[in-house]
Amino acid sequence: MLLTLLRRDKRCHNATVTALARAQAALDRGAWREARDDLRSDEATAGDPARLELLARACYGDGDLEAAVSSYEDAHRLLVGAGEEVEAARVAAMVALHLMMDTGLMAPVRGWLARAERLLAGHGDVPPYALVAMVRTYERFMSGDAVSATQQAALSIELGERHDVLPAVVVGRTAAARLRISAGDVEGGLALLDEVAAVLMSGDVDALTTGMMYCELICAAQNLAHHERAREWTDVMEHWRHGVAFGAIHGRCRVHRAELLRVSGPAGAAETEALAACAELRPWMRREFGWPLVELGTIRLRAGDLDGADEAFRSAHEHAWCPHPGLALLRLEQGRPGEAAELIASAIEHPLDIPSKERPPFDELRLAPLLEAQAAIASVTGDVVTLERAASALEAIAERYPTTGLAATASFARGRAALAQDRLPQAAECCAVAISSWVEAGAPYEAAVARVVLGDVHQAAGQHAPARLEWESAHAAFVAFGALGQASRVARQLQPSGGADGLLPEVGSEVGPTVATFRRQGGLRRVGLAGVEIDLVDLVGFRYLERLLAEPGREHHVLDLVAQEQGVVTRPGGCVEGSVDVGAGLPVLDDVAREAYRRRLREVDEDIEEARSMDDLGRLALAERDRDYLVHELASAVGLGGRPRTTGGSAERARSSVTRSLRYALRRLAEQHPDLAAHLDRTVCTGTYCSYRADPLVPVVWELR
Repeated sequence: MLLTLLRRDKRCHNATVTALARAQAALDRGAWREARDDLRSDEATAGDPARLELLARACYGDGDLEAAVSSYEDAHRLLVGAGEEVEAARVAAMVALHLMMDTGLMAPVRGWLARAERLLAGHGDVPPYALVAMVRTYERFMSGDAVSATQQAALSIELGERHDVLPAVVVGRTAAARLRISAGDVEGGLALLDEVAAVLMSGDVDALTTGMMYCELICAAQNLAHHERAREWTDVMEHWRHGVAFGAIHGRCRVHRAELLRVSGPAGAAETEALAACAELRPWMRREFGWPLVELGTIRLRAGDLDGADEAFRSAHEHAWCPHPGLALLRLEQGRPGEAAELIASAIEHPLDIPSKERPPFDELRLAPLLEAQAAIASVTGDVVTLERAASALEAIAERYPTTGLAATASFARGRAALAQDRLPQAAECCAVAISSWVEAGAPYEAAVARVVLGDVHQAAGQHAPARLEWESAHAAFVAFGALGQASRVARQLQPSGGADGLLPEVGSEVGPTVATFRRQGGLRRVGLAGVEIDLVDLVGFRYLERLLAEPGREHHVLDLVAQEQGVVTRPGGCVEGSVDVGAGLPVLDDVAREAYRRRLREVDEDIEEARSMDDLGRLALAERDRDYLVHELASAVGLGGRPRTTGGSAERARSSVTRSLRYALRRLAEQHPDLAAHLDRTVCTGTYCSYRADPLVPVVWELR
């Protein structure tokens, strides 16, 4: 009997060892789900801190942040119970690190760091102190405390070098470099970041730290409008991430790719990257999810998808993320300049303090994009005083942070101000300087916007040929970028007065309707307007467009458009049968996330009480904002009848797919028939419901068969 029991115990031990070995091997090759399953099936995991840490890594790699943090918390609890205080402190620092990276909630981060420091008291100079200093560096940086962040960065470097904790050294140096830039030492800060980049490229740093710090390098360059440096570091991160990046790092890299494409174009590729980033980061980010959403909104705004931009900016605002300057500029595009001016003025006067690595937390750099937008809005509203003030503020920022991008922005704002005050030679010179800088930096959209204004300057001076040259260059750049709304606006400026040479009649002229062709012929599409016809390869977007043109004014739900294109049946009421997925989407917060939020709330409440007892008003304000955010998230995750609210269903996927297809088709059309594309760009509305709204001033009769 005893022998039988011993053999059984040996078999159990061997099975446990085998499961652990399989899990470790799976982690080593990045098979996160496999490692997670092996560890969860291993009965020893629940009582073994080392296995729980492996499970935390597996959950993080598998895209489950809350399960990863919960596993670290379980390991911490076991270590405390076993009296392993130094190891418990190290794990507490890991909990703080993950909360800081992915939630943006600093009160729980401070709570876990305080636990780690209490556990380390009396144990002398031990390695976990380096991790604590490393995390506290960015907790202070993201909370806007430059003095303490500088001190902690130096301590992180010192302790990391002493205890051979390389992540602490790299993170400390990166933070120190960003702090030098914030203080105005741009050249010195960028030089330090180049040194960090060299260390990261050596391959000696772990993947998590490498990904986080690559992200930091790019954010620093983006905040400076240093497009060349941002492009260089993004390309490095893009090559590195394949097969290496895990957790949220891969999605963050996608956002940076979208940022680059938003500058260089094409807009369609930028939106594709931004949408993929949002999909990847949805399980990870909480408050910081507003970052990719704002990027998506800005790209859609440039592309002329005003409904899609509005949706993205509103969603970012719901995540307690500042949607400006994008939302204010959207209101300007929507013909609401007064509202745009009010929104941007409020954003400048009361900048939203959001703990984030992606945005400058405590210097004028975070105001630069807002001031740039204010200058654009004021130039439309004719508010010369505000325009002058914004231009002067941008010039001061560019002087303190000397980069080509910021200098171009300041020069363009000064050009707008000079035009508003009829100082035409100065306006022309400033706009030309901005255009030259943006062309050199590979920013064609910005250069095209400045060319439009330079054309206005020439026109005001009676120089019609130079004006037309600038507008033609701007039009070509907008079309190539995919900014068809802007291209259409410039095309109207280029249209000869009276429409003698134009394909569309002048608005307001009393002529009959124009006949247009939009027929499908096999694999081709014959399109034409006012006698000019061409053949194009037929595209999905053209087939969507044909359905809109067949019923002017009718709103088509995107699910219906997709269903008809795929040859499935649409039931009364818009419910689709067949291959179209009409699932309701994923829960906004699942059960694990909701329980984690409740734990975070308790930690925030503790931080609030401690801040009150210390009369620390700044810390109290930050903690109360964390609490407000968590309460809002928990409340918004519950729908009617207490049921969990869902997101990301088929309607959003269909909306994105239809919009991309329509936009791509119009871009292809604009290359061959810009006048017809411009007309359609003005009259086709996209969103959850799509329609063709006939222009009563330019009536068009469509031949579709």
